[in-house]
Amino acid sequence: MRTFIAFFLTFLAIGPLGAAPVETSVEAPGPAGALAGTMLSADAPNSPIVLIIPGSGPTDRDGNNPLGVKAGTYKLLAEGLATRGITTVRIDKRGLFGSKEAFPDANAVTIPEYAADVHAWTSVIRRQKNVPCLWLLGHSEGALVAMVAAQNAPDICGLVLAAAAGRPIGEVLKDQLEANPANAPVLDQGLKAIDSLEAGHAIDVSGMNPALSRLFRPNVQGFLISEFSYDPAVLLAKYPKPVLILQGERDIQVGVADARRLERADPKAKLVLLPAANHVLKPVASDNRADNLATYANPNLPLAPGVIDAISGFVSPPQP
Repeated sequence: MRTFIAFFLTFLAIGPLGAAPVETSVEAPGPAGALAGTMLSADAPNSPIVLIIPGSGPTDRDGNNPLGVKAGTYKLLAEGLATRGITTVRIDKRGLFGSKEAFPDANAVTIPEYAADVHAWTSVIRRQKNVPCLWLLGHSEGALVAMVAAQNAPDICGLVLAAAAGRPIGEVLKDQLEANPANAPVLDQGLKAIDSLEAGHAIDVSGMNPALSRLFRPNVQGFLISEFSYDPAVLLAKYPKPVLILQGERDIQVGVADARRLERADPKAKLVLLPAANHVLKPVASDNRADNLATYANPNLPLAPGVIDAISGFVSPPQP
């Protein structure tokens, strides 16, 4: 097992005031092999460092996945934050992409194991950059991982929760199933499956509609049971450090009500609502669902206005 960070220069990008943020490949120790990621180092004194934790499914370090998401959200976040003098590390999850050797089965994972990988990253990055702490930016499911990882962790400066569920994920999934009229024939079956998984019980999918059997396939049920066991608001209520809750008002996966539930759990948190942003933090001009989903496959579309301002102003506030 490799237990070191390897840095390889890949390219230079022109940043503010002529500075040149440097993009490097980075590694951290995983359970069976190396975890892989990309660091974009801002050429700025005392640069804050933000670890970007990816969302659900086979999502890579840039915010894309082979299921049709090509928004490049995490790469755009890194590039935007670099222009504000903020260093980022974006990562591949264990068992996937550059982190494939870290674990043989990407499906056989739990939320605490993802949190352990976050600690591996924070440890090696802190040593390399000689900083006391890192900020965690968790997107979607990654926000839950960030909240779990940050509990009792002195090397975490604070949290940025982007498009984060404010309720147990099982409740969110129920709402998503109910929101689509096409799910009506299988809705009862799907809701009962979620109830069982929330109770910690595996389910038999042999008699399920094929769409549901893929969603609840046996090799992901252990992960779902783990994920469904957490209430994000309960986690956040116990967290003493700074928190930014960043929520797009045109998000069709997680709603403003989730953000407000998190805010109620942690009244000290800063809530920023972005009127034109969706779940992948891209701008959407209307409530048209097809237009919203089209942004998920458009890497050339920039981030919604206000995203970089909100994050940079939070992790690197103006000096008095």
